[in-house]
Amino acid sequence: MTSGESRDMTLDPVHVDGIARLAGRLGGRMDDTDHDDLAERAWAEFLDPLYYEDEVILEPLGEQRRRAAPLPDIALEERPFDTQHGLDSGTINPTTFKNGLVLDVAQAAMAGVPSDLDLHRSRTVVVSAHTNDVTVDLGDDEWGRTDEGYTHERLLEVPRVDRYAQTVVHALALYLAESHHARANIEAVSDLLILDGPIYPTGLLNWADRHPELADLLESDQQPRDVVENYVRLVETGLEDDVPIVGFVKNSAANGLTRALRTKAGAPWANDNAFFEHVLSRYEGDELRTDAITFTNWFRSRIGTDRVLSSAGDALGVERERDPEAYEVTFFALYDPRDELVYRIEAPYAVTRDADRRERLTMQIVADVAAERGPPVAVAKADELARIEAAAKDQLRERIGQEFDSDRQRTYNERRWGSAYAGSGE
Repeated sequence: MTSGESRDMTLDPVHVDGIARLAGRLGGRMDDTDHDDLAERAWAEFLDPLYYEDEVILEPLGEQRRRAAPLPDIALEERPFDTQHGLDSGTINPTTFKNGLVLDVAQAAMAGVPSDLDLHRSRTVVVSAHTNDVTVDLGDDEWGRTDEGYTHERLLEVPRVDRYAQTVVHALALYLAESHHARANIEAVSDLLILDGPIYPTGLLNWADRHPELADLLESDQQPRDVVENYVRLVETGLEDDVPIVGFVKNSAANGLTRALRTKAGAPWANDNAFFEHVLSRYEGDELRTDAITFTNWFRSRIGTDRVLSSAGDALGVERERDPEAYEVTFFALYDPRDELVYRIEAPYAVTRDADRRERLTMQIVADVAAERGPPVAVAKADELARIEAAAKDQLRERIGQEFDSDRQRTYNERRWGSAYAGSGE
């Protein structure tokens, strides 16, 4: 590109048309209606229960069924829970500095509905750091307090790894901040706690499938176990206080169900959400109906990372005070046709084994999604509190670099696309 050419140059119309025609040649080979038929067969024949290698890995709680809640009526329904709290954690994204340091910064926040200003001010901040320099001891501080006691903070030196340093600093900062903040503020929750994301740290638990070095770290190092233990203790506290803990997963990447179905029905879907979209979408002719929120029953899962906290898993060696099945992941899928989005809602089996409570949780979430056209309001508020905006990320990176007199290592993608690509080298 010469200096006189625009960086905003796009494809010419002739290129767009040509690419579309080329891709269109796939249309005759992949018929989406065939996927609908496969989804119906999988739903009808394989999920009650779902076996994999002679083991039950998924089973319905109660009757397996699909339901529809009419819009906008369901949005106006009275909520089963009088109050709710949401929890989220955000990071600046992993950042590499020229002195070899790789770090991430996470902050967690909890929101209440109705609002609680003191609670909203409270934060948990974790700075996780990694270096391959064996002569350097970064230190691993205990928890401290700032902002008149409203903020818990900690510097965490993560285990040294040859690869995936960014993965490790990100996951440990994010999940340690979230789980610590949840445990530190659970006494503020009286009716319902909704995590923005899964009920267990799946981004950490899936290390076992990513690379042998990460799998070894997950099994042998104390830090990942400490994080998992935080979530186990959070579930136990919720059960002791009779406070349901739910996970609202907006962008589920789970694909264990479709992998299992592939061995039975040749499942073509990229992930579980794609399967549930076929199961839950409703059409009149070729037109998608948008007059109702649709959703499944709850399922009890031992698929993929869900297995670790199930009765078939060892919870990474973390001691569980209750019967292991109490911690098992249960979930239902919800489809909002207005935006063609599938959400996965999780809760521990000890919370959902009771049919009445299961129904109350279902109706609470379905009504909230209908009213908000997205996550429940407590989750949205927690997301706003915990999110670190792009300008703030840049400012933090610069200030951190000044503290130890080193600039961050920049990449060409960052130069080309902006600071949002900082730390995206893995």
